[in-house]
Amino acid sequence: MPTAAANIGVVGLAVMGSNLARNLASREGNTVAVLNRSRAKTDDLVALHPEAGFVPTFSYEEFAASLQKPRTAIIMVKAGLGTDAVIDELVRVFEPGDIIVDGGNAYFPDTIRREKAVRETGINFVGAGISGGEEGALLGPSIMPGGSDESWVTLGPILESIAAVAEGEPCVTHVGHGGAGHFVKMVHNGIEYADMQLIAEAYDLIRRGTGRSPAEIADIFAEWNTGELESYLIEITAEVLRQIDHETGQPLVDVIVDQAGAKGTGAWTVQTALALGVPVSGIAEATFARSLSSHPEQRAVAAHLPGPEGEFTVDDVDAFIEDVRLALYASKIVAYSQGFDEIRAGATEYGWSIDLGAVAKIWRAGCIIRAQFLNRIADAYAAEPDLPALLTAPYFAEALSRGQASWRRVVIAAAQAGIPAPAFSSSLSYYDGIRAERLPAALIQGQRDFFGAHTYRRIDKEGTFHTLWSGDRTEIPAVDTH
Repeated sequence: MPTAAANIGVVGLAVMGSNLARNLASREGNTVAVLNRSRAKTDDLVALHPEAGFVPTFSYEEFAASLQKPRTAIIMVKAGLGTDAVIDELVRVFEPGDIIVDGGNAYFPDTIRREKAVRETGINFVGAGISGGEEGALLGPSIMPGGSDESWVTLGPILESIAAVAEGEPCVTHVGHGGAGHFVKMVHNGIEYADMQLIAEAYDLIRRGTGRSPAEIADIFAEWNTGELESYLIEITAEVLRQIDHETGQPLVDVIVDQAGAKGTGAWTVQTALALGVPVSGIAEATFARSLSSHPEQRAVAAHLPGPEGEFTVDDVDAFIEDVRLALYASKIVAYSQGFDEIRAGATEYGWSIDLGAVAKIWRAGCIIRAQFLNRIADAYAAEPDLPALLTAPYFAEALSRGQASWRRVVIAAAQAGIPAPAFSSSLSYYDGIRAERLPAALIQGQRDFFGAHTYRRIDKEGTFHTLWSGDRTEIPAVDTH
């Protein structure tokens, strides 16, 4: 049995787990115990990185014995039944006060369930969202841990040691209790879906409207990355568009099959938003766009359906590109505003105390949606913690006002040209809906009362009312149901 030499352990040594273990080991004060289901991965990691000083273990008993108390272990295995199996093994060998951290992409209701079950043993369970991919895991991710206050005392300094750093601040904060960490990570991924779809629509519109090559459009994105759109996703978009396929000599983007994959977190974000009654239309359309792309059999049959006649061209190329830039920024603001609305609603529903400004700050580096304007989001919530909607903050309201004419021109151009731009269009519709003085929902409520006696409220008096609709649809005076 190894002696208790390690202050942190990692279970699961695939790419993400091994990179996170290396990151932990590279930070002063950390000694890392490692365990994997297959011994070969443990042996390979230890042999390839002798400088890390890993403590290799080959059973859960050895793993527990190698850890200083309170024992702290981070699980990096595929979400699902495998996670439950590892938790069961750790609970068997751990003691009250020890800490189990799930660093995978777990669905937050599973985290709530697991935290409740593990808590009954006296062991702390933490669901921690970790964003940044393989590179982030190795060099510094954005980390969104939930869990108890007790667990944060031990875990906080360890996670702060490995997190990305933005403007001198580690990109990690104690998000909240229970499943709060994985909930926030889920919404992060939903925003990521919207951001990526918006960028793809911008690329598509510029390419079809101006005839620019992928390499030329890469230069446009690189220029955008020097201004208010500066972000990781804009940066890598330029790199992807510049890439040439060595086999064909074609731009790689033209060789890749146009079917976008998904791992489910976008769908979780949308499903949860529906349950909470929060409109996340930009995220939803981005998720549906991936689904649509993944049905080639339907698209092949529908390819003959008529569309607008003639080629799509623009008269003033530079003006059109600037319109697309402003439309992209405006739509991006909507996506983030909707995402933060969902986080607030989730916190209310589940009793979590989530600091929205702190969430914005930990997304400034390490994660996929890291962007310059996250500082503006943090500033907005610092100025008004109970901000009703992010897009109403002065900075964002001004940006939307400045970009709305371009936004409308882009959506019109897309519709007239028959180019799908669901995220641009739905984001603009949301903007117009939230700023509308009166919506046609009054008619919908009248319809609901007609066929289902669902009642309605009036603008001129208090109470809930129901009309006794006659067969010939003549209205009889309303009856107060209170």
